[in-house]
Amino acid sequence: MSLFLKLAYLFFIGSVLGWVIELLFRRFISSKNPERKWINPGFCVGPYVPLYGFGLSTMYVLAAYADSVVPDTVWGKVLMIVMMAAAMTLLEWLGGELLLKLSNVRLWDYSNKWGNINGLICPQFTLVWAACSAGYYFFVHPHILGAIQWLSENLAFSFVIGFFFGVFIIDVVYSANLVVKIRQYAVEHDVIVKYETLKSQIRHAQDEAREKTNFLFPFKGSMHISEYLKSAHAAVEEKRKKRHESK
Repeated sequence: MSLFLKLAYLFFIGSVLGWVIELLFRRFISSKNPERKWINPGFCVGPYVPLYGFGLSTMYVLAAYADSVVPDTVWGKVLMIVMMAAAMTLLEWLGGELLLKLSNVRLWDYSNKWGNINGLICPQFTLVWAACSAGYYFFVHPHILGAIQWLSENLAFSFVIGFFFGVFIIDVVYSANLVVKIRQYAVEHDVIVKYETLKSQIRHAQDEAREKTNFLFPFKGSMHISEYLKSAHAAVEEKRKKRHESK
């Protein structure tokens, strides 16, 4: 099987698993969701987070091709895990920086974490990536070639992969159009919009108004997206004012 097909399968698997992880993290752990609501994570509408898809593909490439030049010793394995963690951190930084520069939108914010760089990466989450890399390298990669081969021979699953990428492309176009609208507001008011915080605030506003919420389309409601942005911006400014007055 060609490398392209292998990476296509891995991108699909990683994106979907990443969405599940992010969904559970936001529901049960994240401090940005104190009401413990179910919030659709990520940039896209569907059940996938592309960063994890790129991440799993990257770890596969490193483990499959760099493994031949890294010595098969304890320190060699440590080096491999460090390389994977560094690659994942670089992907996270590139993705966040690209979206921030192009659209004034921040998908995640580590500004309150020690050692963070522009709120996009931080040592704590690099350690998380290192743990994920170790789990992949020791427990997943030794079996992944056989699993991918089985998937490639299963025509029904091949259809699912093709359908996934068709829906994914449409989803990216839709989500990009939404981000363009958010960027227009952000540029006009010289602000950085925190994507996940905006989702949470819209959900809170809809709950207060007793409106029906939409898990897959969190930005849809009785108001236009610009009105939700104004409301969220006002709430942030009010919090800043209160913090300033309390000092």
